[in-house]
Amino acid sequence: MGSGAVKPCLWLNRSLRGGDQCYKHHFYGISSHRCVQMTPTLECNHHCLHCWRPIDDPVPTKEHLEPAELLDGILRGQQKFISGYGGAKTTDLERLAEAREPKHVALSLMGEPTLYPYLKELIDLIRKRGMTSFVVSNATNPDVLAELQPTQLYLSLNAPDEQMYRHVCRPTGELWQRILESLEIIKLHRCRSVIRLTLVRGLNMERPEDYARLIAKAEPDFVEVKAYMHLGRSRDRLTRDAMPQHSEIMEFARTLGRALGYELEADVPLSRVALLSSRRVERSLVDKN
Repeated sequence: MGSGAVKPCLWLNRSLRGGDQCYKHHFYGISSHRCVQMTPTLECNHHCLHCWRPIDDPVPTKEHLEPAELLDGILRGQQKFISGYGGAKTTDLERLAEAREPKHVALSLMGEPTLYPYLKELIDLIRKRGMTSFVVSNATNPDVLAELQPTQLYLSLNAPDEQMYRHVCRPTGELWQRILESLEIIKLHRCRSVIRLTLVRGLNMERPEDYARLIAKAEPDFVEVKAYMHLGRSRDRLTRDAMPQHSEIMEFARTLGRALGYELEADVPLSRVALLSSRRVERSLVDKN
């Protein structure tokens, strides 16, 4: 068995009921009810303190599905999830019809996607099928990142130096130099790029100027500054007090933006996330179909 997975998020549920959509909609125009949240692998080489996923129980992968088989299975799973909404009086039927034709794949559910050996082929296949893709990576495999061409490539940066990185991310090996190499690669990359910071009060929410010096190496199109959310397995490692308020995120983002020369362009209080922009590219990827 391969180890890919798909999971509907709460924003898909809210959107299908005519409600608000996630920050990807507010920042980039992605429709939550047309977004497929998946992963090509459950494996990860980090055991981050703030991760809500069950990373303390690693999933060994003996074989990986080929891209077409994996994507077909993921899309079938998504259709099963939304099939029950047709009979509910609270469902927005227009959005349900749109949801049957997904337009976006977020490779961000869990695990580290660059550990999937056919990632480039999978992303190419998603594009050939008329969908956009966001890939969220921990930046530990620069050689893989160098050959990818998703619609938007995210690198998670959860510490401003190696010592804090080891404490926060608990890597399985000597990976910090690979992260620095990935930052350099992003600067030369042809696709849209984002550096994402997940900030935990009392852990890594400090020294924004040092974060800025690292981020400047990558010259990303955008920077997302997001609060840690007290969910899942992270509750076994961190207290609820570790979750920053949106006001704290905004303050950190403003300081970081000034240090980088980036504009604070948008924020979503409910998700406790702020967007900094280089203003080099248009941020909207509004669904065209």
